[in-house]
Amino acid sequence: MYTRPGLWLYFLGALIATFLIAPSLVIVVMSFSSGKLLSFPPPGFSLDWYRHFFTSDHWRSSALNSLEIGLVAAAVATVLGTLTAFALVRGRFIGAGIIKGAIISPLIAPLVVTAVGMYFAYQRYGLSPYVGLVFAHATLGLPFVVITVAASLQSIDPDLERAAQNLGASPFRSFVRVTLPLITPGVLVGALFAFITSWDEVVIALFLTTPALRTLPVTMWEQANFTMDPTIAAAASLLTALTLLILLAVLAARKLAGANSGGPAE
Repeated sequence: MYTRPGLWLYFLGALIATFLIAPSLVIVVMSFSSGKLLSFPPPGFSLDWYRHFFTSDHWRSSALNSLEIGLVAAAVATVLGTLTAFALVRGRFIGAGIIKGAIISPLIAPLVVTAVGMYFAYQRYGLSPYVGLVFAHATLGLPFVVITVAASLQSIDPDLERAAQNLGASPFRSFVRVTLPLITPGVLVGALFAFITSWDEVVIALFLTTPALRTLPVTMWEQANFTMDPTIAAAASLLTALTLLILLAVLAARKLAGANSGGPAE
């Protein structure tokens, strides 16, 4: 029987939300500072640091690098993750559990250990920093795609695919025309999570980037070590804003997935 949560539960939720969100709000406030150094509360209001972010070649190129690498890595992770999830859910073969564990392992292994391994592996095979970083971020995003797409596939009756094949469609055609449209919301959610993973990743990027190729989180890290002007806060605010917009898109996709499946959206 459903019972309405008490006021104490709402209060606890609001307290936890404040604890998690307050640091980000402080950074946003400092990004509008008129001072030359990061300080809270700011001495005045100014948009100079946002203007500096968008007019500085250093900051702008880093942001564009992060955006491009994130989109490419998300695309690679989405294609490979969708095919892998389909094979794991629909296929029946020995060692499926081991494969699932290997795919999810990037979520468990310490990022520093993963970064060191990728650095030496990619250096050995002579991959360029750009390609290496795309593969590294695609590896980090792959588990999210596999998990979300597998969950979508498990809610779809495989008899729909069999019916399409009985009517003359090839396995590939039945996947493209029948299965893929039904799991599109799950694919989109996995792609968005893969992009977020790449967009704000800094540990592996510190190992794989070069002076000629810097992502936005790496530039923020470097600037924090040498200077503390509010441009860092402006960059962090923009990073957070884009991440928030993507999370809202994820929630919308999840709601759409729930509507398409006929069940309640999570």
